[in-house]
Amino acid sequence: MNYATQHHIGNYQHTRTETATAIAPTVGRVRQLDAKTKRRKTSTKRPTEIRTRSNATNGILKCTFLPKLKTAQSVQGCKEKAKTERDFHQSLSQLAEHYHIEPMQTQNFGFPYNIALGMWDMETKVKRTHINWDGFQLVQDSKNTFLKSEERYDTGTTLYYIPVVPLFKMLKDPKRKKSAQLLISVCSYLYHIADIPYYRQEDSYLYWLYEMHKDWVEQDEETDATETYKSELRNAEYLGERMEQKLFNRNNLTCFEQRLSRFKSRDMFDKECWQTACDAFALYTEYPEASIFRNAPMPEQDPDKDDDYDNEIIGMEKYISFIADTKGWLYESLTDSINNEFNEYGTMEEPTIYKAFDGSNIAQSNLDFENRLFVLLDDLCSLLYNYKTTEK
Repeated sequence: MNYATQHHIGNYQHTRTETATAIAPTVGRVRQLDAKTKRRKTSTKRPTEIRTRSNATNGILKCTFLPKLKTAQSVQGCKEKAKTERDFHQSLSQLAEHYHIEPMQTQNFGFPYNIALGMWDMETKVKRTHINWDGFQLVQDSKNTFLKSEERYDTGTTLYYIPVVPLFKMLKDPKRKKSAQLLISVCSYLYHIADIPYYRQEDSYLYWLYEMHKDWVEQDEETDATETYKSELRNAEYLGERMEQKLFNRNNLTCFEQRLSRFKSRDMFDKECWQTACDAFALYTEYPEASIFRNAPMPEQDPDKDDDYDNEIIGMEKYISFIADTKGWLYESLTDSINNEFNEYGTMEEPTIYKAFDGSNIAQSNLDFENRLFVLLDDLCSLLYNYKTTEK
C-alpha cells in the first residue's frame, strides 16, 4: 500500500520517559547516552473523561456540553460518515482480535466521539499487555479508513558496544579459557548471524571514529600522554584484527552446543557466562537467520516525518557494534565524540513493526527476537566489562 497518499486523522501514541543523563559508563552494563539525544515526536492528547455529577440538581447549570453535530448534512456527507464509521469498527475489530483485547462497545455514541472513545479504550488496554506497543493511528486514504499500529523496541538511548579486548584477555587466562570459548561462540553468532557490525570493518561507523582519533593524535603536539594514546590505538587495531579472525571461524557455531554441554562451572562468573551462552544458543536455534536489523524502520514507513527529520535519524548501526574496549582514554574520547554527534540528531532508529488493519491478512510478526537479543547484548557487555584477569 502506498502510504504517501494517506493523511492521518488520529494519532494515539504514549510518551516514554527518557533515560537519565549519564556521562560515565554504567558499571556492568552498556553505556547510556545523553538523554536529550533521543527525541520523539509523539502526541499525548486523550479524550476528556465524561461522568455524571453527584449534585445533579444544580449541576446542570455548571455542565459543559459536547458540541452538537450539524443535522443538516448532504446525502453524500451522510454516506461518507456512515462508511467511515463502518470502516473504523471493522478495523478496530480486526485490531482487537490480533492483540487479544475485548473492545468497548461505542456504537451508541455519536460520530465522531464513538471513534475517539474506541481509540482511547483500545490504546489504554493494549499498552497494558504489550510491552512494545507504541501507539496507533487512524488513517484515511482514497478508498477506506483503517487503523495502523506501531510496535517499537525502546533502546533507551544506549550504546550497545561489545568489547573484544577483555575477551582476548580471557582466552589467555587459564582459569577463564573455557568461559572465553563459550563467549567466543556467542560473539561468533552475533558476528555472523545477528549481523553486529565490527569496528575493524571499513564500512562500519566505529572504524571511521577510530581513524579520526588516530589522525588527531598524530597531528596534535606531543605531550606526556601521547605515547599512551598511540599505544591504545595500536592495541585496538592489532587485537581487533586478531579477534575478528577468531569470530570469523564458523567452527565456533558448529561447536556451540558441544561447548555448552561439556562446560563445568566453578564459580558465579562461570555460571553467568554459561547462562549468557545458553540464551544466545536458544536465539540461534529459534531464529537461525535473524539479523538485528530485520525490523529497522524504513523512512517511507513513517509518513509523519518530513524529509529534514528523516535525515537526522541515528541509524542502528551507529549504536550497536563490536568495539575494542569500554575502558580507558580511547573509549572515553570515542564516546564524547559520539555524544556530541548524536545530540545534533533528531531521533534514534529502533526496531519497529507497522501493521495496517485494513481487512488484509496481518503478519504474525513481533519483537520477541529483539526483546531477547538486546537483553543478551546487555548481559554480554556486563560480563566483559566486569571481567578481571586472574593471571599472575
